[in-house]
Amino acid sequence: MTSPAAPARHRAPEAVHRRRWAILGVLMLSLLIVVLDNSILNVAIKTISTPAPTGLGATQSELEWAINAYTLVFAGLLFSAGLLGDRLGRKKVLIGGLVVFGVGSALAAFSGSPAELIGFRAVMGLGAAFVMPATLAVLMNVFERDEQPKAIGIWAGGVGLAIAIGPITGGFLLDHFWWGSVFLVNVPIVVLAVALMLWLVPDSRDPNPGRIDPVGVVLSVTGLVLLVYGIIKGGQLADFTDVTVVSTIGAGLAVLAAFVVFEKRSDHPSIDVTYFKNKVFSASVVAIALVFFALMGVTFFAVFYTQSVRGYSPLETGLLLLPLAATQMIFAPRARLLVDRFGNKVTTTAGLLVLAATLAAFATLDGDTPIWILEAVFFLMGAGMAHVMTPVSVVIMQALPREKAGSASALSNVFRQVGGALGIAVLGSVLSAAYRNGIEDDLGLLPPGVRHAAGESIEATLAVADRLGARGEPLIGAADDAFLHAMHVTALWGAGVAVLGAVVVAVFLPGRTPTSEGDEEKRELMPATDR
Repeated sequence: MTSPAAPARHRAPEAVHRRRWAILGVLMLSLLIVVLDNSILNVAIKTISTPAPTGLGATQSELEWAINAYTLVFAGLLFSAGLLGDRLGRKKVLIGGLVVFGVGSALAAFSGSPAELIGFRAVMGLGAAFVMPATLAVLMNVFERDEQPKAIGIWAGGVGLAIAIGPITGGFLLDHFWWGSVFLVNVPIVVLAVALMLWLVPDSRDPNPGRIDPVGVVLSVTGLVLLVYGIIKGGQLADFTDVTVVSTIGAGLAVLAAFVVFEKRSDHPSIDVTYFKNKVFSASVVAIALVFFALMGVTFFAVFYTQSVRGYSPLETGLLLLPLAATQMIFAPRARLLVDRFGNKVTTTAGLLVLAATLAAFATLDGDTPIWILEAVFFLMGAGMAHVMTPVSVVIMQALPREKAGSASALSNVFRQVGGALGIAVLGSVLSAAYRNGIEDDLGLLPPGVRHAAGESIEATLAVADRLGARGEPLIGAADDAFLHAMHVTALWGAGVAVLGAVVVAVFLPGRTPTSEGDEEKRELMPATDR
C-alpha cells in the first residue's frame, strides 16, 4: 500500500493561497482603470479636437501629447515605482498609485485648455506607474509557478476587457455627457478598487530591494520626451528634415544612449542592461513593444476614420472596436495552449504576421467599404495580438527571480508604454504629414494664416469648411480623400514594422521545449548571466 500523499505545501500562506483568484480579480480591476483610460480617450479624441464648448479645440499634435504625456511619465517612472514597491510594500504602493490616478482623473475632467489636459494626464501617468507593476508583482507572489502562466493569461485578458469596455463606455458617456466625463468615470472605480485592496490583497516586498536610480529616471524620461517631441513635430510640419525636428530627435537619441551607458556603469541601475544579453529576453520585449506600437497607432487613426470619414457616433465607434478587444479577452488566456503545442517561436511569429496582415488591410479601406470588413480586420488583429502578448509576458516575468517580480513587471510595461507612445508619435506623425501633403493644394484659396492650421488634421479642415458654409463644401470631399490616402500610407508603415518584429522573434525566440520537470524551459528563460 502507498502512504497518503503529503498535503501540498504552498509558498504563499494557506489563507492567501485559498483566495488567490479573488485577489487576481482585484488586481485586474486595478489594471482595468489604467488601461481603460487610454481606450476611453481614443474614442474621445475627435470630440476633444472639436472647438469649445463641445470640446477643447485641440490640434492633432496636442491630442498626441494628451495621450503621450500619460504614457511617457508612465514608462519613465515604472522602474522606480517597481523598486519602491519592492522596498515599501507592493500593496501600499498600489493603493497610493490608485489615489494619485483618481485625483489626476478628476482634475483632467475639468481641464480648461489642451495644455491643462496634457498636464493632468501626466499626473494620471504618475499614479498609473505605481499601479501597473504592483499588480503583476503581487500576482507572481500569490500564485505558484505552475499556475503563473494561466494567471498571467487571465491578467492579459484583463487588458482585452479594458480595451473592450473602454470605447463603449466612452462612447456612451460622450453621447449623454460632456467630454470630461470620460475621465471622471475613473473616480468611482478607484474608490471600489482601493476598498477591495484593503480587504483582500496581502502585502509583499523584496527582502533585498535595490536602491532608487534618480539619474537614470531623469535621463530616460528626458530622452523619451525629446525623441517623441521631435517625431510629433516632424508630423506637424510635414517635414522631418527641419532643423528643429532633426536636432530634437538627435538630442533624444543621445540622451537615451547616455542613459544606457550610465545604467551599465551603475551599481544600482533602473534597468539591468545585462538582461538584454539574453536574445530570448530581448526579442520578447521587442515583440510586446511592437504589439502596443500597432494597437495605439491603429486606434488613433481608426477613430478618425469611423467618426470623421464614415460618420459614426462615439458610441457606435466604441461598438465597432469591440471585436478588437473581445478577441484579445477570449484568446489571451488560451494562447498558452498553442505555446504548449507549438512553442513560443511559432505562436508569437504567427501572431505578429497576422497583425501585419491586418494592418496592411487598412490600406484597402475607403469611404464606402462594407463595415463588416472593418469588423473582420479588428477581429483578426485582436487574435494576433493575444497570441503575442501572453507568451512574451510569461517569458519576461519568468526570466527574473521571483523576488524581483516588481522589476520584471516594470520592464515588461516600460516596453508596452514606450511602444504605445512611439506608435502614436510615429504613426500619428506619418498620418499628419501624409494628410497635409494630400490636402495642401485644396487649401490654396484660404488665407495664409488659416491655411497651416486647417491642414494639420481632418478635424481642423472640417472645422474650417463648416465656418465657410456653402463655400467650404468642396473641402469636405477633399479632406476625406486626403485622410484615406494618409491612413493607407500609415497602415503600410505599421505593417512593415510588424513584419520586422516577426523576423526578430522567429530568429531569437525558443522553439518548442521539453516540459519534463520544467528544467529545460526554465533554462531557456533564464538570463544568460545567471546560467
